Amino acid sequence: MAATAPRTPGRIRLRRKRAGVVGHPLRRARGLYLSALFIFTIFAAQLVRVQAFDAASVQQAALDKRLQTVVVPAVRGRILDAKGQVLAASVERRIVTVNQNAVKEYTRTIDKKLVKVGVVGAAQRLAPLLGTTPEALLPDLLGTSYYRIIARNVAPTVWREIEGMGIPGIASEVTYQRDYPAGETSAPIVGFVTSSEADTLKGNAGIEQMTEKQLAGTPGSVVYEQARDGKEIPWAVRPGVEAVDGLDVTLTIDSDLQWTAQHLIAEQVAKTGSISGYVVVMEAKTGKLRAVASAPSFDPTQVGKAKASQLRSAAFQDLYEPGSTAKVMSMAAALEEGLVTPATGVVVPNRLRRADRTFKDFADHPTQNLTVAGVLAKSSNIGTILSTEAVPPATMERYYRAFGLGSPSAVGFPAEPTGGVTPAAQLSGSQRYTQLFGQGISLSAIQATSVFQTIANKGVRMPATLIEGTSEPGRPVAPQALPEGQRVVSEKTATELSQMLEGVTGTGGTATKVVIPGYRVAGKTGTAYRYEDRLADYSGYTTSFIGFAPADDPQFVVAVTLQKPALDNPSGSGLCGPIFTEVMSYALQSYQVPPTGTTAPGLPLTFDGSTQGAAGVISDSKPNG
Repeated sequence: MAATAPRTPGRIRLRRKRAGVVGHPLRRARGLYLSALFIFTIFAAQLVRVQAFDAASVQQAALDKRLQTVVVPAVRGRILDAKGQVLAASVERRIVTVNQNAVKEYTRTIDKKLVKVGVVGAAQRLAPLLGTTPEALLPDLLGTSYYRIIARNVAPTVWREIEGMGIPGIASEVTYQRDYPAGETSAPIVGFVTSSEADTLKGNAGIEQMTEKQLAGTPGSVVYEQARDGKEIPWAVRPGVEAVDGLDVTLTIDSDLQWTAQHLIAEQVAKTGSISGYVVVMEAKTGKLRAVASAPSFDPTQVGKAKASQLRSAAFQDLYEPGSTAKVMSMAAALEEGLVTPATGVVVPNRLRRADRTFKDFADHPTQNLTVAGVLAKSSNIGTILSTEAVPPATMERYYRAFGLGSPSAVGFPAEPTGGVTPAAQLSGSQRYTQLFGQGISLSAIQATSVFQTIANKGVRMPATLIEGTSEPGRPVAPQALPEGQRVVSEKTATELSQMLEGVTGTGGTATKVVIPGYRVAGKTGTAYRYEDRLADYSGYTTSFIGFAPADDPQFVVAVTLQKPALDNPSGSGLCGPIFTEVMSYALQSYQVPPTGTTAPGLPLTFDGSTQGAAGVISDSKPNG
């Protein structure tokens, strides 16, 4: 047996590890390769999915980021007068916007070199056109916002100049601004608009508010694709919803007559120190309002500079106690009920005791022997009480309401009050008599005018109308049908009362200076104590004159009222009569109304005192004659 060779000290026999042993380098390399291959496979699969299956959705998502939906405002309808003159219209304006990220890249050619002027250069060019300074504009251009409004109500001509500069990131949106060519002349009727957050115009007073549904229209929309600088890509506009413009609204107002009335009442308010005044012109046979003037007025484009009390139509919205102009209703009731005639005698003392009060006329006088016609002509409060107190309170209330008191007019004007008529059962002792001469009841100037229109129209009250009709832009107006009239008193009563009202402007009446050469004029003066809510007491006077002409074939009713003139003992004849004369004269001439060529009947205003105590004579001791 051979001997085994001895091992050499220090020699170590190296053994190769098996490839399958965990932690072997080849094993780790192989694992890493497989893991990478797996991950790359997943990425490849995802890429294939995105490109092959989700391409459309990814493409759409990218497109959506570039698409912008813009509201296309409807053009608000116009407000026109009866002759087609524009009282309110919408004019195009621009809202200028900026993409602050794009405007930074603004470059200009300076000295034949392309120079990056950026935000500062943009501010320097834009500021003069936007009516500001570069320093003030700069903060609106700086930043990272993709959309910021930098100017509103920019004229289209100005925008075209801005657009021609080619400043990146500067864009515009179409909007509209309301224009009022007649300005303060028609503002109390037409009203004004305010702009919403979406730059939509909305009526806030007057006709603008009253006919909002007709004027507003329906906004539309358009979708466009924008470039990286935020500008619209002209060839990438997509169809949206078409805007429907608002309708035009035509009024019964005559602008020329409106201007005359507004000018005269504004001048008189200033001259007399009155707090307000109004003139109403109404067609006698139709109830159409041809002028509704109120002073003070306001600029409808600068409503922020006006007092809150001015932003209204006082002729529609003011309530006041009318005083002696209301006597026509009391007299109409007494005539219609057969209790008096124009020739009935009335013994009028200097004082008259009724209920808890002693009544007097405007000026002291000896006992007078007046006819009922004379009572109205001389505007005697005592004579009115004696002539009309036989009408039961409930019956008198019915007549007041038939004449239009206690309910708003048919116009539907915003915030129009109803007027005050105390129910007969609730009348105080003295109010039972004060209301007979126009204290203790309240009405608006429109309602007061309607009372006289009823008499002028042979006893038939035609509801007041202010809207002639509506139409699509550029098309003829479709006139609204006139509302049906309501008979209040008989034609006989209306004729008698009309002749009595001619006595007011005739010899011996309270308005002898109200004269229109060639025309018969019927009317009534009024002076009443003025109640102020803020004081909860009476302060100052309301003065008025209301009348119609020609008296025997009335065409127009004109009502003139002044509130609280700063004068001692103001009179409706002296303060309001001259305005009535000028406005009525203009109306008659403008509408070519010829004189009738007839003469007034000249009803007697007094009676022979020797007949006192006889039948048909009313006195305090024999109130029912």
